[in-house]
Amino acid sequence: MDFLIPVLTFVGGAVLGFLVGVVYLRKQLLRMQMDPQQLQRIARSMGIQLNQKQLNQVQQLMKNWQKKKR
Repeated sequence: MDFLIPVLTFVGGAVLGFLVGVVYLRKQLLRMQMDPQQLQRIARSMGIQLNQKQLNQVQQLMKNWQKKKR
């Protein structure tokens, strides 16, 4: 019984921390601007080179995603 409370506290804290992190990340993504140069930098950091058509598709997907989340 001595180990039950710390284990439950740890699990509860981990779940709560995860949920707070998800909410924070969603808010940050919603605030992120649709700047094409910023999107290019993010893509390059992931090793992807976007052409103009792909960049437009990414911007459109992000706009649709933001509208759906509100």
